[in-house]
Amino acid sequence: MSARIVVKIDPDIEDLIPGFLANRRRDVDSLKSLVANEDYAAVRVIGHSMKGAGGGYGFDVITEIGDTIESAALRVDGDAIMAAAAELADYLARVEPVYD
Repeated sequence: MSARIVVKIDPDIEDLIPGFLANRRRDVDSLKSLVANEDYAAVRVIGHSMKGAGGGYGFDVITEIGDTIESAALRVDGDAIMAAAAELADYLARVEPVYD
């Protein structure tokens, strides 16, 4: 099993974190479908949204992955998008929010 990734989160937003992470898990599935359908505009929107929101919730890695996805969508690079989606799925499987 891969190592857990502990992320310190502001306790004031604790109630928002489960929904935020659940939405990112849905994004992984959406990205796969969108790439299969070559809908790179929608992929770019997801990447842009992740880039903007990740750090605000305390998940800087999600911001970085969102930036990668947005850039790859602009280049119409499905392989890079799929690699980033896999990285996101791995991160989400291992991240452990700690409210501190």
